Amino acid sequence: MKDKKLIIFDLDGTLNESKLPIDNEMAELFPKLLEKKLVAVTSGKGFNLFQDQFLKILTCDKALFKNLFLFPTCSTSFYKFENDWVPVYKKTLLRKQKEKIFNAFESAFKNLNYKHPEKVYGVIVEDRETQITFSAFGQLAPLEIKQIWDPDQKKRLEIVNELKKYIPEFEIRVAGTTSIDVTKKGIDKAYGVKQIKKILKVSKKEMLFIGDALFEGGNDYPVKSTGIDCLQVSGTKETKELIKILIS
Repeated sequence: MKDKKLIIFDLDGTLNESKLPIDNEMAELFPKLLEKKLVAVTSGKGFNLFQDQFLKILTCDKALFKNLFLFPTCSTSFYKFENDWVPVYKKTLLRKQKEKIFNAFESAFKNLNYKHPEKVYGVIVEDRETQITFSAFGQLAPLEIKQIWDPDQKKRLEIVNELKKYIPEFEIRVAGTTSIDVTKKGIDKAYGVKQIKKILKVSKKEMLFIGDALFEGGNDYPVKSTGIDCLQVSGTKETKELIKILIS
């Protein structure tokens, strides 16, 4: 593992607790990793949450950011650092595509007789420009509420299967603790891996992916199709232990 040149991380459930900033220990470990490795981070989060929950917490010299590559919204966009964070690409959904996805969610909810929680925290079905994301309790829901809602993904997989009847031309994946992500077909975390492989000219053998949703239907699962080594973690504690090995 220590011979790997590029380490790719999921964010929620891997580097941080869902929707929370990375903690102090992770903020101290991560710059040490950037000194030794090229690092990419991919997540269903939008770039604004990458900034608030990840980048702003890191206290390292900005010169180290040249070794960091960001893939928000399931790799539908790609940012690198050039004195500031600049987009390399953004696979924005068209207005008609967004409307079709929103309508598909409404139809799926109706067919399944799905009832939204009485109390929600922010937007339930959110337009992230390059991705539409459903969050059962809203984007700002407390972690303790989300963790007990669908731990085995059964509720979300039922919604996913219903959505596939209406929008089979899109990628639809379970994400985080209460979310479902919808993106353009063929644009997922595997796409991001292929892009960074091409841009950085890193071989498959030199890459390692670490994430918590490598199960079938999870938003990390597409990475397996790239043929790179993948490690499943159960949370941030295991991730920290892996980082300690990588920097030792």
